[in-house]
Amino acid sequence: MSVSAFAPAGLRVRARHARGQVVLGLFQPAFGRFDQLAQGVEFGLGDLRLDGRDLVLADGCSCSSTVDLCKSDVLLAIYTSTEHHYASMITRDISKELVRSAAEYPVVTILGPRQSGKTTLARMTFPDKPYFSLEDPDVRIAAEADPRGFLGRMEEGGILDEVQRLPALLSYVQGMVDKTRKRGRFILTGSHQPQLHEAVSQSLAGRTAMLTLWPFSLHELLRYETPRAPFDLIVRGCFPRLHEERLEPRRFYNGYLQTYVERDVRALIQLRDLSQFQKFLMLLAGRVGQVVNLASLSNDVGVSGTTVRTWLSVLKASYVLFELPPFFENVRKRVIKSPKIFFTDVGLASFLLGIHTEEQASRDPLRGSLYENLVVADIVKGALNRGIRPEVYFFRDSHGNEVDLLIREKGALTPVEIKSAATFSVDFVKGMERFQALGIKRLSAGAILYNGEQRFNVRGVRVFNPLHAEDIWETLTAPPRSE
Repeated sequence: MSVSAFAPAGLRVRARHARGQVVLGLFQPAFGRFDQLAQGVEFGLGDLRLDGRDLVLADGCSCSSTVDLCKSDVLLAIYTSTEHHYASMITRDISKELVRSAAEYPVVTILGPRQSGKTTLARMTFPDKPYFSLEDPDVRIAAEADPRGFLGRMEEGGILDEVQRLPALLSYVQGMVDKTRKRGRFILTGSHQPQLHEAVSQSLAGRTAMLTLWPFSLHELLRYETPRAPFDLIVRGCFPRLHEERLEPRRFYNGYLQTYVERDVRALIQLRDLSQFQKFLMLLAGRVGQVVNLASLSNDVGVSGTTVRTWLSVLKASYVLFELPPFFENVRKRVIKSPKIFFTDVGLASFLLGIHTEEQASRDPLRGSLYENLVVADIVKGALNRGIRPEVYFFRDSHGNEVDLLIREKGALTPVEIKSAATFSVDFVKGMERFQALGIKRLSAGAILYNGEQRFNVRGVRVFNPLHAEDIWETLTAPPRSE
C-alpha cells in the first residue's frame, strides 16, 4: 500500500501496476478534518485527475465530491495494488518450499535480513492474498487499535509484513486459525529473530512453518544474469535490488547500513555511542572468516566484553552476521571451541573494509577470507532454500590443522576446503587428509572449492569451482559420481 498527497490544483496520479484500488479523501488542515470521497475505485493503467469537483479516471469512470476545495487542502490518494508487475523478478529457489509449507500449515513465517526479498517472495507466490505492512504507521495503528476488526478484513487470510513490529497481533491470528485450521491462510514476514521467535513460540507453536530467506544465491543469479566474476560478486553482494535495479553498491550499502542495520540495532538495544558501534562493525569485517576473540574485540573497540557479546547477538538476530560453530565431536585432541564469524552478505563486509572495486577485492590481504565468506554463505543458502536447517561447522585444533567447512547431511560428514586461488595445489588436500586420519565415522572424501576453471578428482577428493556448479548444496551433499 502506498499513500500519496497532492494539492488540489493539477492533481495527476499515474498507476504503476496493472490493476488496483484507490481510496480517495480530502484533508483540510484548517479544520483538522479528513473526508473520504471515494473508496474501492478500481482502475487500470492510466491517470487519475481532478476536474472541478469530480475525480476522473482515465477510463471515464468518475466519482463526485461536494467538498469545496481550498488552496491549503490536500487530496490524499491511498493506493492498494491488486495485481503487480514482477517481470524483472526471478522465481526464488525457496518458492517450492514455501508452497509446500503453505499446503501443510495454516501459517508460514518467512524470516531473513532486510531487503532479502521476503515481501516480493510472498506476494509473487500468493498474488491473490491481501497484503498489509506493519512498517506502515497507519496500518500498524489500525491493527493495534482494533486487532479483531483489522484481521476481520482477512477472513480468508493474507500477508502480514514485518510482524515483529506488532507481535501481539499473533495471538489474534492464533484465534483465527484455530477456528478452521485452514491451511495456507496467513503468510508472515519478519526481520528480527528474538521478537518473532518469542511471539511465535507463545502463539503459533505447531501452527506455522518457519522459513529463512537470505539474499540471492549464486544459483538464482545464474537465472537472472550472465555469471559474474567472484571478486565482482564480493564487492557487489547478493541483495536483490543491487541486481534488479543495477544499483551502485557503495551507495546502496551506505544507505543499507544507516537505514536498516543501525536502526534495527537501536530498536533492540540502548545504543549510546553510535561511533563505537560503527568501529565494531568495521573490526568485524576485518575478522571475517576468523575465530571470534571477544577480549581482542573488546580492547580494540573500547567497550566491555558484555557489550561485545550483546552487539554480536543483535547482529546475528538481525541477520547481519552468522556464526560457523566448531566441530569437536568424538575428537580426542585439543580443538578450538569458539565460532568463526561471517557476514550474511559479503558485499556489506567489503563496503565496511573500504573495498569498492573488483580489482581491490582481488588484491586485498583479506581476499581469501572474503571468498570463503561468499562460498560458505551460498552453501547455507542452498540448505535454507530447501527448508533445511544446515548442520555446518569448521575444524581447527591447537596445532593449526584446519578444515574450512564440514557439512553434516543425510548421516554423512563432508569436509570442504575453500581456496581463492585460481591454480590448484596439492597442499590444498593436506588439511583434509589430516582430518580424515582422525577416524571419524561416516566421513566422505570431501571437496575442494577453488577459483580455477578445471574440474577433477585428487585422491578421491572432488575439485571444482563453486561458481560453476549449478547447485552447490546439492553438489556437495549428493553421493559423488565417478568422473
